[in-house]
Amino acid sequence: MQNIINAFLLVYAALFPIVNPIGSAPLFLRMTRGRTTAERSVLARSVARNSFFLLLGSLFIGSHVLEFFGITLPVVRVAGGLVVAAFGWRLLHAPEEPDLNNPKVDTGPTIDAFYPLTMPLTVGPGSISVAVTLGSQRPMAADDLTHLAMLGGAAVAGLAAIAITIFVSYRFADRIIMFLGARGTDVVMRLSAFILFCIGIQIIWNGLSALLGKTL
Repeated sequence: MQNIINAFLLVYAALFPIVNPIGSAPLFLRMTRGRTTAERSVLARSVARNSFFLLLGSLFIGSHVLEFFGITLPVVRVAGGLVVAAFGWRLLHAPEEPDLNNPKVDTGPTIDAFYPLTMPLTVGPGSISVAVTLGSQRPMAADDLTHLAMLGGAAVAGLAAIAITIFVSYRFADRIIMFLGARGTDVVMRLSAFILFCIGIQIIWNGLSALLGKTL
């Protein structure tokens, strides 16, 4: 049970700072200005659903694609851990302005839920790379298929929790910004960035341990 809880928390804690739904909420609110509350709710639901399936494919298929090209899982863990730690470090020292880390998108009179609201606003290359790295953390061997399925279910639940957070953050973006304020939003993201940095170091250590174990 502890491993299942850890799998859920690992997926959620690693993806939350990169997806950054709270930090992206002001941009979502600005891009959907002029829309009614009902229209904004539909867009938020669609973005959350798109993000879930995009991250789900990266989590369960991404590492297999890398293996197809002859890249071993320990190497993926070391490289991916470096990426995760670098993202955490950059977010930890990022400026307070929420828009600086978001790509500039040109929006026309109509806004599509997938582009630009899902990609690149919500799920970008950083989020996908983190999901691929987390997918590589699956056990090397599956002695207990039931236990492995439960771990996979916990990871999917973590993605579902991310999707729910995206929906709530975007649906109630105006209220969240008013409640937290600029300082509160920045504090939440700094703490999340530090956790992400620690997770990246842990993933690097897991990969190095596997590589060193093979060479000894």
